[in-house]
Parts: sequence; structure tokens; C-alpha cells
Amino acid sequence: MRSVIQMNWQLPLLLLAFFCLGCKPNYLELPAISETKHWQAVIETPSGSTLPQVYNAQEKKFVPELEAGQPRKLEFLPYPGNEGFVPSTLVDSVTGRPAAPLPVLVLCNQKEPGTVLEIVPVGVLILETGGELRHIVISVPAKPSEQTISPNSYSDFSARYPAVKSILEQWYLNVNARQPTRLSAWKDEAFADQLIQKWVK
Repeated sequence: MRSVIQMNWQLPLLLLAFFCLGCKPNYLELPAISETKHWQAVIETPSGSTLPQVYNAQEKKFVPELEAGQPRKLEFLPYPGNEGFVPSTLVDSVTGRPAAPLPVLVLCNQKEPGTVLEIVPVGVLILETGGELRHIVISVPAKPSEQTISPNSYSDFSARYPAVKSILEQWYLNVNARQPTRLSAWKDEAFADQLIQKWVK
């Protein structure tokens, strides 16, 4: 009798555990701001990778970015930081492409796709490709223990890490020879905050 009772309550738990194995969060719908009032970033492509990845919301998984139907591989140096997006943001496209989350680059050690980090924006890199502007929020982790550099503002970033700033410029300007890109501007952390707020859904 005892074993029957145990089975009666164990079976629903086993079924719940089985179904939850397939439960995955929709990273696009995570909050843009954390409980500690920091912006959040979802990592898609780890630093040091030459294989860009994107988040597929329908399949709820991270998949290779495609180019001509094949997984894209950089014909250039690997990513200088962890690239991803700010969740719960959606940026309109002026050229008719589908709206997409606001891109972010997190400067720190390599993070796996799907890592969610609290971040501190230190600036915005604005690029122009094919007549369209692309804004990339440049950031560092909010936790000091995860930082490899520690700028607290755009002016501090520019003053203490000018070589990092130059490397990021040159990397984004030259990473895809098939898409000529020019530098439009750099903006500060206040602009970054306003930009994120503008595109939060």
C-alpha cells in the first residue's frame, strides 16, 4: 500500500521533470534590467570565436549565423569580446529588414552562448553599412570579479583604454570585406542608457 501511495505522488513529479527538460527560456523576452537595476546582456557569440551565432527564438536555441545558406565563418580575427543583445529590446530597420534586438559587446573573458550578464555600458559604437546605422553598446560586466578592464564611463574608457577603443573600431570596420563599413561616431554611457530605453519593448 505504501509503495502505491509513493507512486501516486512520484509519477506527477517524474512527468514534470521529464517535460521541464525541454523547457527553455525565451531569451528575447528576459527583462532588459535586472533586479539590482543593471542592464542585462544575452551572449550569442563568445569572445575568441570565428563562428558567429544568433539566437533562434522559435527553436529557443543558439544556432550558426548563415551566409548563402551556410554557417558563416569569419575570414578575419576572432571576436574581441562577447557579442549578443539586450533582451526585451527591438530595433526597427530603415531598410525593411526584420526588427532585431539591440546589439551589445561585453568586454571580458569568454562566455558561453546563453550566458546572461549584468552589464555596465561605457559607450556606443555607431557604424554605417549600406546606408544604415548600426549601434553597438560597448559594455563591461557589472560584477568587478568578472571584469578584465574596469572603465566606469566613456571618458574613462577613452582615457585609460584608447588601444581597446581603437582595436574595436578597426575590428568592426574590417571584419566583413563584403560589407564596406565606416565609422559614424562614438557616444557616451548616457547615450547608451537612452538608446536601450528607447528600444525596450
